[in-house]
Amino acid sequence: MRFLVALLLCVSLALPAHAVNPDEVLDDPALEKRARTLSLELRCLVCQNQSIDDSDAPLAKDLRVLLRERLKAGDSDKQVMDYLVGRYGEFILLRPTFGPHTLLLWLLPFVLLAAGAVIVVMNRRKTRQAAAQEGLSAEENERLKTLLD
Repeated sequence: MRFLVALLLCVSLALPAHAVNPDEVLDDPALEKRARTLSLELRCLVCQNQSIDDSDAPLAKDLRVLLRERLKAGDSDKQVMDYLVGRYGEFILLRPTFGPHTLLLWLLPFVLLAAGAVIVVMNRRKTRQAAAQEGLSAEENERLKTLLD
């Protein structure tokens, strides 16, 4: 039983801590939920791989406040995101959009994976053929070749 309690305590400590301060939280729960959802999609420009919701950096706090101000002003989620992207560039998005300017970013991993697979297959074939021909008679090489094909 103690082990289970200790395990639950460790798991609860491992959960992410949100950096949103109580003074930033909006009174309207629906607006606050929208703000939290949007802030999870925005990158802290100081921490880089943290959302502004998780970051303690002063710039992240400023971005959270700005986001909430835009929501209170009546902007839609898309308008808020467009405003922030227009002001800070697409780097602020944790998940970049798919477009002509980000095509290389999205496709390069798949191209590299395919090229690596082709290299591995070609290397295996060469190694097999070299091993098959080494130290065997002509008759054994011919028999091995028919078996491999």
